[in-house]
Amino acid sequence: MSRASPLSEIKPEQIVTGIREWVSLETPPNDVPRLQEFAQLASHQARQAGLSVEMIPVNNTQQPLVRIRAQSESNEKAVLVLAHYDTVHPVGTVERNRLRIDGDKMFGPGTYDMKAGAYLALQAMSALYRERQPARPVELLLVPDEESGSRLSRATIETFAREAAFALVAEPARSGGHCVTSRKGTGYVSVTAIGVPSHAGTDHAKGRSAIREIAHQALALEAMTNYREGLTLSVGRIDGGTNRNVVPERASLIADFRVVTQAQADRLLAAVKALTPVVDGVRLEVEANLNRPPFERSQRVQALFERAQRVASATGFELGEVPLTGGGSDGNFTAAFGVPTLDGLGAEGDGAHTLHEHIMVSTLPQRLAFLHGLLRDLAWDAARA
Repeated sequence: MSRASPLSEIKPEQIVTGIREWVSLETPPNDVPRLQEFAQLASHQARQAGLSVEMIPVNNTQQPLVRIRAQSESNEKAVLVLAHYDTVHPVGTVERNRLRIDGDKMFGPGTYDMKAGAYLALQAMSALYRERQPARPVELLLVPDEESGSRLSRATIETFAREAAFALVAEPARSGGHCVTSRKGTGYVSVTAIGVPSHAGTDHAKGRSAIREIAHQALALEAMTNYREGLTLSVGRIDGGTNRNVVPERASLIADFRVVTQAQADRLLAAVKALTPVVDGVRLEVEANLNRPPFERSQRVQALFERAQRVASATGFELGEVPLTGGGSDGNFTAAFGVPTLDGLGAEGDGAHTLHEHIMVSTLPQRLAFLHGLLRDLAWDAARA
């Protein structure tokens, strides 16, 4: 299984061809047949590389989470690599947008976010295993529902996080190839107001407007935003009423919030759940939850980042980190368990979730070499956990 330079066997054109094949299989959220087709392809390629594969139906659904493992004879905790293969794009986007290369840019839905990163992670892991059996296990989880919040996959991810020494997330690299060392936690709020309906002309005073109440609550929620502390709360949708001549009985809103720390999340959730009606005679139903816990930058994250910097330098580039970002990823789950986590380790490019989404073709070999080098550093040196 030992070879001098397994990466030398992977030509740049092979990387592009492999990514093109993955992107051509469209995988919108909840499209079970297409998700299963992609999972079968990735599983087949992993098995061809000698890796063990398990397809796990998440949360009693048929959406498969693909667990790929490079075995080790040691009982050390694993290096856990996270990637998702679902995209935000509907079926037909590949055909309409044309999966194509224009200069140094490879365009296509899901190229940057994040099939290129997922593909590179599998190739790096395969090359590692071809060299020799790692000193600690390496596991790659290909998640089918990250773009919809990983609500189905979360419990499975957390199960493997509990047994991980490190977590590497192959989400897209940021501008300049830099990585992510902290993310805000994400959550949602749902408020429903139930009032008293009445005729808006003849019995206006008898009514209790749910819309009026929900407007008060929207203002109260938005007022919780505190840019200095990094806390944001945004009401994204309001629904209510039946007709213009009826004092509305029901109205509702949904809101998004982002928090920097778990303590901040706890305070916000307590404040939201303590909301009370402003309009006499109206009652409220309030639901609020933290969907992704904050990914906080700890000393152990700093130490892992410094190791990654050394690997990047040996690979030929300077790895930086971007400021705290408001977007969440599956790395939020691993970090919340205290697992040293690095994110944004995937392909370089731009345009996530847009029709001009692309990756930079010329950087792919270097990104592959970097991921391979980082896995070598972490998986072959179990004593330095």
